[in-house]
Amino acid sequence: MTLIYRENVRRFARWALAATFLAAGVLHIHAPRPFIAITPSWVPHPEVVIFVTGLCEIAGAAGLMIPRLRRLAGIMLALYALCVFPANLHHAFAHISVGKGPPLDWWYHGPRLAFQPVIIWWCLFAGGAVDWPLTRVRPASSPRRANP
Repeated sequence: MTLIYRENVRRFARWALAATFLAAGVLHIHAPRPFIAITPSWVPHPEVVIFVTGLCEIAGAAGLMIPRLRRLAGIMLALYALCVFPANLHHAFAHISVGKGPPLDWWYHGPRLAFQPVIIWWCLFAGGAVDWPLTRVRPASSPRRANP
């Protein structure tokens, strides 16, 4: 892959991810009920936790846009996505309804749970912490040149 192509893909990934985390952060703060509903019972003070996670999402989105903070923001958002996975599991297996309708079925939860590792990678890629899979792979038969 060329460097220009990889950086264009990374730029698109970064903007899309920042917009997604910004929207999620605003929702956590302004409409916390659905997020509180899926928070496992072992999490203390769920209202405070949901508010703080909203702030973290907004800060992470902003950090992705600041070159000096981009890598750290990507790593922290990846860790965040890992840490909220128990709430996603709880939502799926406890059959929690977050609105007026019935609980969501596996058509929603299955892809959401399966996509979580992709979100973690996406955070790392958008932040510049990883390049995979957009790296040039040297063929196994191609010997490395030694510096004279």
